[in-house]
Amino acid sequence: MMRSESTPARRDLALDNELDIRGLCRTLWRGKGWVIGSALGFALVALLIALLMKQEWSSTAITDKPTVNNLASYFSQEQFLRNLDAKNTLTPAGDQSSISDGAYNEFVMQLASYDTRRDFWLADPYYIQRKTGDDRGDALLLDQLINAIQFTPRDEKKVLNDSVKLTAETAADANQLLRQYIDFASARAALHLYEELQGAWSARTQSMNAQVKRQEAVATAIYNRELNNTQQALKIAQQQNIDHSMTDAAPNRLPDPDMFLLGTPMLQARLKLLQASGPGFDIDYDQNKAMLATLNAGPMLNEKFQTYRYLRTPEEPVKRDSPRRVFLMIMWGVVGGVIGAGVALVRCRPTVAD
Repeated sequence: MMRSESTPARRDLALDNELDIRGLCRTLWRGKGWVIGSALGFALVALLIALLMKQEWSSTAITDKPTVNNLASYFSQEQFLRNLDAKNTLTPAGDQSSISDGAYNEFVMQLASYDTRRDFWLADPYYIQRKTGDDRGDALLLDQLINAIQFTPRDEKKVLNDSVKLTAETAADANQLLRQYIDFASARAALHLYEELQGAWSARTQSMNAQVKRQEAVATAIYNRELNNTQQALKIAQQQNIDHSMTDAAPNRLPDPDMFLLGTPMLQARLKLLQASGPGFDIDYDQNKAMLATLNAGPMLNEKFQTYRYLRTPEEPVKRDSPRRVFLMIMWGVVGGVIGAGVALVRCRPTVAD
């Protein structure tokens, strides 16, 4: 059997395509200076750049709805209005959301609001001290600071509670600024709740005042009618010389046209009693008068009350978010080592004989 003349050439080509691991290692060992030097050089450059980069530290807080003690007098004033509404409208108290939930919802709304973050930075020395006077530069800085506050809402499946994170240049600033921002958002929420309570209080006062006046008008009309009927019946009894009762019916059940049958003495006594006692009011009128007196005094609230409570109090972070110096040195050291290996292979490449 004859062999093909191209077989040795194919074998030589296959040998040329094989990777000489041992030779590669020898070449890299001879050029180890390039590999190590490049790795150390790139790592050192990465360290110098990391030292010049702006540092970022972040602090996180987790919040939940406030307790009755946190809400202070706001809870009692709001509960008073709710009880008043339940009495007047016969609305079950269980159909309304809790006062703590309402206050916390307002706090969360303010905490995540863009305007709240913007107003906080505009009034905070942290931003004022870093202003340069350039409108464009200051606007970019303000936008960066606004984005540095990140609110994560509660998710029943993933996140059980609301959280907020603030990023600053130092650990102390991150902790302090986050506490200040949460207090700022809470004070803003408390102000809105107080204004809403004042508006509701004023509306209830006007409604109760109108209700009391209506009850007084009805009672006065009934009194005047009864007084006039008694006076007319007395005149008729005096004209007919009726000096004793001529009916066995109770005075309250006697029709108005037949009241003269009670006789002059009884009618005179009845008239004096009406004039002395004045209009008659039921117990609802007395309760409404007492309620109106309380409403006229106005809501009595503390200047500040807390619309949240901490589940995780902000603290100074122990790890820096950026730059991660060790990671950068390792990553760029590896890149430098690869480049140094490439240089070593190129410099130590054997020449091909003609």
